Amino acid sequence: MERHFDEQLAELTLRLTKMSALAESMIGASIRMLVNRDASAAGAVMSQEEEVNRMQVEIDEMCLALIALHQPAARDLRFLIGAVKTNAELERLADQAVNICNKARRLAEEPPLGACDEIARMAEIAKSMLKDSLHAYVNIDKDRARDILPRDDELDALKARLTSELTERMAADPSSLRRAINLILVLRNIERIGDHATNIAENAIFVAEGRDVRHGKTADPRPRGQTKTWNLTPANGTGAG
Repeated sequence: MERHFDEQLAELTLRLTKMSALAESMIGASIRMLVNRDASAAGAVMSQEEEVNRMQVEIDEMCLALIALHQPAARDLRFLIGAVKTNAELERLADQAVNICNKARRLAEEPPLGACDEIARMAEIAKSMLKDSLHAYVNIDKDRARDILPRDDELDALKARLTSELTERMAADPSSLRRAINLILVLRNIERIGDHATNIAENAIFVAEGRDVRHGKTADPRPRGQTKTWNLTPANGTGAG
């Protein structure tokens, strides 16, 4: 029974990895549409979103079945809880790629405004955060997960600077208003991708340590000596922490 459970956990890990790779592909395709002003990949991105949505339902059902059938404890239970949360983050992350795709289609019909190279740089940071956070999660690598958290601050700083520059551009050239607003919304979409990747990294830390580091990131809001950890071991059961 234990071997069968381990095999099912391996299958779950594989599905999460495939879903993450699909989302990463959607981000890349949407940004290329924006930079190259070529909307030909839009149909493929929309088809990939349908696949992501299907995978989300399957992974959720798999996690619930594993919890119900095997009644796991400690780290195994935390991994399954975290998998449900990570699954949701990946689906929302893919939605952000679709939003970028839709804006790229509109922008391709208008004269270029610039800033796309910087936006592409932001997207590369966000994609690397996604790849590393999923790797940290499936390998329960808390050190790699913690390395991701400061990169979210870098992404936020880039978004703030580029938003300011585009706002100044709108003020100086009212004809650029619609294009600049669409680009600012793309910046927000990429920032949200980084946020979702950060949440996955925080899930990895939760699985590894049994400690919720959301909102405080590397800091814990409680006074020293009062950190709350979650064992998640049934009163009448055992499990490896």
